[in-house]
Amino acid sequence: MDIQQKTINTIRTLSADMVQKANSGHPGAPLGMAAMAYAVWADAMWHNPADPKWRNRDRFVLSNGHASALIYSLLHLFGYGLTMEDLKSFRQWGSKTPGHPEIETAGVETTTGPLGQGVANAVGMAIAETMLAAKFNRPDYEIVNHRVYAFCGDGCMMEGVAAEAAALAGTLKLGKLTLLYDDNDISIEGNTDIAMREDVGARFAAYGWQVLRVEDGNDPQQVLAALAEARRDERPSLIVCRTIIGYGCPAKQGTSGVHGAPLGDENLLAMKRTLGMPEDMFHVDEDVYAHLRECADRGAQREREWNDLLARYAQAYPDLKKEFDAWYNMELPQDLMNDPELWAFEGKIATRATSGTMINRLASRLPNLVGGSADLAPSNNTYIKDGGDYSAENRGGRNLHFGVREHAMAAICNGIALHGGLRVFCGTFFVFSDYMKHAIRMSAIMGLPVTYVLTHDSIGVGEDGATHEPIEHLAGLRAIPNLKVFRPADGKETAAAWLCAVTGQGPTCLVLTRQGLPQYQEQGPEAFKGGYVLSDCEGAPDALLMASGSEVEQILTAQPILAAEGIRARVISMPCMELFLKQDAAYQESVLPASVRARVAMEAGATMPWYRFTGLDGAVIGIDHFGASAPAGILFKEYGFTADNVVATVKRVLGK
Repeated sequence: MDIQQKTINTIRTLSADMVQKANSGHPGAPLGMAAMAYAVWADAMWHNPADPKWRNRDRFVLSNGHASALIYSLLHLFGYGLTMEDLKSFRQWGSKTPGHPEIETAGVETTTGPLGQGVANAVGMAIAETMLAAKFNRPDYEIVNHRVYAFCGDGCMMEGVAAEAAALAGTLKLGKLTLLYDDNDISIEGNTDIAMREDVGARFAAYGWQVLRVEDGNDPQQVLAALAEARRDERPSLIVCRTIIGYGCPAKQGTSGVHGAPLGDENLLAMKRTLGMPEDMFHVDEDVYAHLRECADRGAQREREWNDLLARYAQAYPDLKKEFDAWYNMELPQDLMNDPELWAFEGKIATRATSGTMINRLASRLPNLVGGSADLAPSNNTYIKDGGDYSAENRGGRNLHFGVREHAMAAICNGIALHGGLRVFCGTFFVFSDYMKHAIRMSAIMGLPVTYVLTHDSIGVGEDGATHEPIEHLAGLRAIPNLKVFRPADGKETAAAWLCAVTGQGPTCLVLTRQGLPQYQEQGPEAFKGGYVLSDCEGAPDALLMASGSEVEQILTAQPILAAEGIRARVISMPCMELFLKQDAAYQESVLPASVRARVAMEAGATMPWYRFTGLDGAVIGIDHFGASAPAGILFKEYGFTADNVVATVKRVLGK
């Protein structure tokens, strides 16, 4: 067999060997997609294994991440640093080859596995490429000019997030995005026609994509011809590749049985014999390594040419080059945290409005801040004034219009963050964070600095009723590891939340009110600690009052009422539990002294998260049932979110 076919078969055997040794994994997709992978990685894609983070590299996304053995085989063969021992440690403790690809492994652009997420990530990467190209490219100096390739399977095509993202990609004419569809007609339960009978190509054509068809996905030349045609079109391209799942395994190919289980020793040997490959495990001939080194050398030459171009660009446009580096390095203005304008707010203002003010104040200082909303920018206050609207016609706009596509919006923002060079936020009503939940979780897993602006944070939505009044949502988001959830009480706390989001690590949710809130004179920077004493009493406190967001006003109002009755109460604002719990024990004790067991918390949401602070002797005023349709003021009163109820609850806790 020629070296191309030998390399393709080596990708297959390595992938199957990994799954067999681990006794766990998904061999079917790697066996079916090996030729597609070879065509992209060995010929079409610009990449350099010696520099996996080269800024102008093409991006590759394996949306059907269960096929992880495929990408690990590629990374090993191309020299990305995965050793043969790494392949043999597939799915094992501490390995660089986990069950689904994770960005900690060099050469993996995004953590994938939940189907469809990777398609949306790829759309985000393609959007980022066009934004950065519009900002920095000049005639004869296209320093941002790369493509995004993504693989997906039938499962991705069934997931709504992929459909949402694809529809937006077509609208935006993301011509450097190419999606290769492993069309093998098999899902876990059997043939896909038990649940999916639409013409996927026709659906994508309706979205505004170029649709190309490869009749034999095992022929790399057919795939390469389609890839070349994709490069010539201004639309995003879907290449529908007809493949056979588990190709080469006589007893299992084309069946659901090869999807998610090892082939077995006998079937593995039969496959290797059918493919004409050596029967020993983890075998790679030297000529395969040599062939792919030559392919990698072409990528390295591309990077050298780009580096030369960048050097000339730096001479021709020194200020732009400096800004280009600053955007990618996520540089911040000096003393941003102490800029007095960022902390200035007056009057009774909803935190969604103070957030909107912060977005625009930060946008003037952080030129790479971009974002948008799921068709709710006027309500979310997420519009960058004078920032322009990003579209197929205007790549320089800073305001993204996602349409009513919350799940894709969040996953697309993950892709923008992964690409590099841009700071990104997105917004919707808090109750719709349920649609975004898995993409938010992926932000947290990857530690991506995406900011989620979630407004209309409680029963304060009022007349919209139970469907639009978030109850369990704070508890749900707070349960996600590595996610900061801020519910600020005023403008200063909102400023602290935003500054924490743009200067810190990982994702941040800003949970914001519809109704106006008073401004407090105390120092907002205290909110960086997550919880702090907003108003103390004279002497040792008899009771601790704590709240977040709009309910801080009620516990503050209760404090002097309690004092008049001889009860000393300390008022604690807790805008971000996650940050408070990261403070040292001494600070936490200074705010919540263990000696004070009479503790009352109030929040217009599920009570669950607060019991870790109130303990067995305390009480939580919250709402553990759905809301109703009525003016906000009436709902707060009827459900007990009043200063009088705080006073009564404190007395009950104290036994008075």
